[in-house]
Amino acid sequence: MDRKKLVLLLAALIIAVGTALAARSLFADAAAPQVEAAAPVPQGPKVLVAQRALPTGTIITADAIGFQQWPEELVQQAYFIEGESDISKLLGTVVRHPVTAGEPVTQGSLVAPGDRGFLAAALGPGMRAITVPVSAKTGVGGFVFPGDRVDLMLTQAVEGGDDGGALRATETILRNLRVLATDQSTTQETNEAGDTVVRAFRTVTLEVTPKIAEKVSVAQTIGTLSLSLRSIADNQAELERAIASGDVTIPENISPEEEEKLLREAMGRPSEGSTTYQTGGDVSRFQRSTMPRRKTEAAPQTVVTVANQPAGNGTVAAAPEKPKGPVVRVTRGKATTEVEVSK
Repeated sequence: MDRKKLVLLLAALIIAVGTALAARSLFADAAAPQVEAAAPVPQGPKVLVAQRALPTGTIITADAIGFQQWPEELVQQAYFIEGESDISKLLGTVVRHPVTAGEPVTQGSLVAPGDRGFLAAALGPGMRAITVPVSAKTGVGGFVFPGDRVDLMLTQAVEGGDDGGALRATETILRNLRVLATDQSTTQETNEAGDTVVRAFRTVTLEVTPKIAEKVSVAQTIGTLSLSLRSIADNQAELERAIASGDVTIPENISPEEEEKLLREAMGRPSEGSTTYQTGGDVSRFQRSTMPRRKTEAAPQTVVTVANQPAGNGTVAAAPEKPKGPVVRVTRGKATTEVEVSK
């Protein structure tokens, strides 16, 4: 290779290397993150906000609300301020107006027990409140609190039958009922250490539909009502089954907020569908598992009436009585009678 070509090749190599280094430096500068000043943290008091969406009728619990830093220029007089408000006094109150997640809770959005319209505010649209009597045995030993959801069971003994045996049975007649209050309390009582206090109560107030309220009233006259506490996870599982079966339909092109509201309403809906039951025969071989047979009525007695026959002389002869001893037949014209002969 001559000297001229070698010089040109070397010059081209140097230019290529320089171009590559320049391009690398250019791209590295473009990819370098731009350091910006961090936004200042809003300085101001902590106000009470909703930790999750709180629709109308929600009973306030400790995990539903909490304090959060809020810009001082946006603080309103109706807000609950940390240090000025006792959050424990708000537990058991009911949401009067819906509050979205992260939104400050105002004093006008809550109604306290004893205030006018408290129970009406706790009810959902179209719902009713009904109270049923319970005991320690039928009320889950006091481990039912306002806001829990329960199933309602009816226990009865069906009497009757020729054999005198009664059918004893228990059936779950209603499901997913929200507890509004136990006796006159709508909150969970706690001790000085903050632990929940379990106590017995005599009545439970439930949220039901008008039709279910009628069923509960009739059920109280039939037998004994008992509560069965539901798991928190049951509602989500039943909701998924309802969506899969088509009982709950989610429209297309709806906002996440509307979808959440629709699902929340579906999860809180009481159920009065098909019931399940157990009889005495299912738990003991000495009990019956079928309805007792109705008592058979006595067969009606057939009364035979003997028509009177006219005698030969135009008189009417009475029906003859069956004689008890020796008899003699006496015939007068066409009429024959039997006359008992004394011994």
